[in-house]
Amino acid sequence: MLATLIPMFDKNMIVMGYSVFAQRDNLLLDPIKSGSGYLDSAMRIEGMDIINNMGLDTLVDNRQVFLYVGNVSLFTDIKGQGATPTNRIVILIDHSVKPEEQYVERIKALRAQGYKFAIKGIPLNELGNYKAIIDLMDYMFLNHLRVNIVQAKKLFNTIYPNVKLCAVNVGTQEEYDALKETGGFELYEGEFFRLPRHSQDTELAPLKVTYLELLKIVNNPDFDLTKAADTIGRDPALVLSLLKIVNNMTVNSGITSVRNAAAMMGQKELKRWINTAVTKELCSDRPSEVTRMSLIRARFAENLAPVFNKAGLSQELFLMGLFSVLDIILEKPMEECLESINVSKAIRDALVGQKGEMAEILNFMKEYENASWQEVSRLGLLGNINLDAVYEAYLSALSWYKDLISL
Repeated sequence: MLATLIPMFDKNMIVMGYSVFAQRDNLLLDPIKSGSGYLDSAMRIEGMDIINNMGLDTLVDNRQVFLYVGNVSLFTDIKGQGATPTNRIVILIDHSVKPEEQYVERIKALRAQGYKFAIKGIPLNELGNYKAIIDLMDYMFLNHLRVNIVQAKKLFNTIYPNVKLCAVNVGTQEEYDALKETGGFELYEGEFFRLPRHSQDTELAPLKVTYLELLKIVNNPDFDLTKAADTIGRDPALVLSLLKIVNNMTVNSGITSVRNAAAMMGQKELKRWINTAVTKELCSDRPSEVTRMSLIRARFAENLAPVFNKAGLSQELFLMGLFSVLDIILEKPMEECLESINVSKAIRDALVGQKGEMAEILNFMKEYENASWQEVSRLGLLGNINLDAVYEAYLSALSWYKDLISL
């Protein structure tokens, strides 16, 4: 099983929901299964593990999850598999759901239960033939890589004015900005939010729960330095600030973990810094999508250490994952971001030069979160990596994040 979450943004770069991208089998090992409809053979909706593992409230607050359901699994007990509450689930179908009576009636029945619907992959020259299906849709996914979605938008506005359009596979920030300028799209998905704009400094949105826990820890007599360091490690904003301070205090051979940095600072100075920094940030908003990605990457990288036979690097891998989006957060080149942070050479090599033993895991994580399943399978085959263990590592990272923000 392979599965990941892809954020869906509005025109203000606010996350409005997530698409669940899943694949059950390694198609490189068994290419016959790549035939149409193979995912539905077991009548099970792929990706439900993520929803059941995270819970919709943790996953998207009051937002929606777009869940792909194939032409066979459409007739299963969707609610019974955990796709609830129904008003938070958007069932995503494709062209394999034909404009035939059995499908039309099934969609109507599911809509009566409260589900919304989206459709993808309909050729523009088939729009008229799929009218019976599209008339029941709330959303239409338009693939930016395959069609001229600006022209397609004009066509949809004429034929199906009540269907909300979603631009998917939007590659760059420039493409996203251009699509916003034209207007008419409800949601956007793609690589654009992962690419830094390199303009000016921005502040990280810290986690309130981490600050509150830190205040509780450090204001106890003779607090546990290791426990404080582990709590700091949950928030990229605090880790960045800590490393900058430690870098100004001492010259060393390279910080390998948050615990290492906290020990260099010492209990007294750490307590003073935490009380000052935390008090200023208690009113900060909830973490942004990039912060969420940073945290999940950090834990995912740490969890992948034994899978890649690098258990001894687990703490450094956590730090690498945490800072792997630092260029996006600060809107600067990664090399410039790391100038004021004395991280280890292995972390710097991975983040700046994409080289070294840690870069292999970083590249793998990026392919995984992009749902590039063919490339993930290829890398797994070349590296003799157990993809089931990878999936468990990802689910464990989601669970850790869930526990973190629900404390």
